[in-house]
Amino acid sequence: MASTEKSALPPTTTTDFANEKEALPHSQSPSSLSPSQEEAYVLEQNPTGIKESALLRKLDFKLLPALTLLYLLSFLDRSNVANARIEGLTTDLHMSGDQYLTGLTLYFIGYVLFEIPCNIILKRTSPRAWLPTLTLAWGIVATLMGVTQNLGGFFAVRFVLGMTESGLFPGVVFYLSMWYKRSEQQFRVALFFSAASLAGAFGGILAYGISFMRGLGGLAGWRWIFIIEGIVTVVVSLVAYLFIFNYPATASFLNTDEKAYVHARLKADNDATNDEAFTWGNVSKALKDPKCWLYGLAFHTMSLPLYTLSLFLPTIIKELGYTAAQAQLLTVPPYTTAFLLTLLLATLSQRLGPTVRSRLILCSSSLAIIGYILLLTAPASKPGMSYVGTIFAATGIYPSTALVLSWPANNVSGQTKRAVSNAMQISIGNLGAVLGTQIYRSEDAPRFVLGHGLAMGYLVANGVVVSILWWVLKRENGRRDRVVAEMDARGEVLPEEREGEWRGDEDLRWRFHY
Repeated sequence: MASTEKSALPPTTTTDFANEKEALPHSQSPSSLSPSQEEAYVLEQNPTGIKESALLRKLDFKLLPALTLLYLLSFLDRSNVANARIEGLTTDLHMSGDQYLTGLTLYFIGYVLFEIPCNIILKRTSPRAWLPTLTLAWGIVATLMGVTQNLGGFFAVRFVLGMTESGLFPGVVFYLSMWYKRSEQQFRVALFFSAASLAGAFGGILAYGISFMRGLGGLAGWRWIFIIEGIVTVVVSLVAYLFIFNYPATASFLNTDEKAYVHARLKADNDATNDEAFTWGNVSKALKDPKCWLYGLAFHTMSLPLYTLSLFLPTIIKELGYTAAQAQLLTVPPYTTAFLLTLLLATLSQRLGPTVRSRLILCSSSLAIIGYILLLTAPASKPGMSYVGTIFAATGIYPSTALVLSWPANNVSGQTKRAVSNAMQISIGNLGAVLGTQIYRSEDAPRFVLGHGLAMGYLVANGVVVSILWWVLKRENGRRDRVVAEMDARGEVLPEEREGEWRGDEDLRWRFHY
């Protein structure tokens, strides 16, 4: 075992990481230690007796509020167009229903095209420089939406907004994987993603209040929605340069002993302490791994219902017979319920271990399917029944999406491969959103049979993809267990141990979460 780190965090190299693993039994890896073994391993690196629970609370307090705030603003700035629409956006810009849908589509085209490049830039720069810069850029663009004067301007701003927002979510998922152990990541990713449902709840309340500013300064209420919310994003982005940290080794809020302890925890669990240089070969590994494509399909089948709900919920509720103001406020209960269930399922997933994620996703998606059945079958004379359907839909979609989005961060080893895999997942996923922006057509109101039917079909497809992933990952874990057991029985040494090399998630000692 490596020597104890006492007063300073030593430089981390690939050799150091490999040497640490060489001292472990080859049937186990830093990613598959039992709690007691892992505790013994980390305690050897912890002569000061740092309490792990206290350190985790410190990390959560310093990292999660800032990141969650950025994502809340991101989701608010992309989805407030739905609130603006029922406040007169399409009327003032003289756009048809189909032209409005085209504007929504252009956002996701920009998002998909620039997602992987943004994560590569993050890997080659730093979180403190890149994440606030992205936030500043989209905040300026979101504010400009409020002064758009014609259809061409609306199209251009939506496309550029997608470009500038594209790097935040996959970047943060990768970033969290460099701070937390695998078993801790999905709860943090879910907490971070829960800002999306909070944005929906706050968006409805804010839009209701801001709508009363119509006429102020000669501007329509929908313009003030974009201007005020965009300016808030710009202000927060400037402060974010101060409260976004890079990685544990340079974090100013950790002392040297805490840095050493974080370093030891990660070294015992994953590849976050590995000093991995960027190479295009590692990018290629992600592109050639079928599992990375399956993670993308798992989100693809969630993104259509996710974004159609967030972009069209105010319209869906208004078409049930409510006024614009009532519709803004009635968006709050579905999002609030979704927020609470997202936190509940993320907590259950963390406490029950690495083999329950698929089952929780299937259960949650089933709630959403029930919601769309209600929306499709409720008689027009019972708008309350349809409204209950929107609550079921939101309550099922958001928790499932949160659990799906943390999958690559948990299962992909190799920093560059993981960064690319996270971006691939969002890019493939958001192709579903591109389709989704075209299916809630004005002529289909108020039933929206096409939109609700496709959303439900996508959720059924999600069940199929998640079940395939469950089977593939469980089978691969079993295969590796058998290989390691056979080599143990023969007294043989794994090639990885013999060569002192860590092979990422291809290493026979790595176990997948499913």
